[in-house]
Amino acid sequence: MDVQGEVLARLNEMSIAYRLLEHAPVGGIIDCLPIAEQLHALMPKNLFLAPRSEKVFYLAIVPPYSVFRTADVSRQLGSARLSFASEEKPDALLHAKPGAISPMGLLFDADRRVQFAMDRTLANAPVLAFHPCVSTASIAISQTDFRRFLAELGYEIHWITTKNSE
Repeated sequence: MDVQGEVLARLNEMSIAYRLLEHAPVGGIIDCLPIAEQLHALMPKNLFLAPRSEKVFYLAIVPPYSVFRTADVSRQLGSARLSFASEEKPDALLHAKPGAISPMGLLFDADRRVQFAMDRTLANAPVLAFHPCVSTASIAISQTDFRRFLAELGYEIHWITTKNSE
């Protein structure tokens, strides 16, 4: 079974409702905005971060137009200065390549090496959209089901605040 199939099967097992939209491969968040609109959802930017030592990793989701300031987010998470993790780490830990990184990849973090952070403003979005670890599909999940997804996997949300560039 491919990674998308694994994600969808696990969501079904967890009774997490979602809407699936398959599409052409997308790159950055700008390419994802029309997809989010079709899904009637907010698609956040997904940032895979680590300190230089890469002893701990953070998957942070922030609003699409958010300005990521390394020092601010590092301070809020109580971490040494964070930057983007090396390219092979998301694939190894979350089964997702850059451009398809998503909280759905937490399903594969068996050793719990990744911590999850979420911008406070995203808590107000009734529906969020994410890739199912591939850049050729997106899923929409209610805020309630997304929080239940995280809880069932045993992830605590570390709340952060970023600046909106709009």
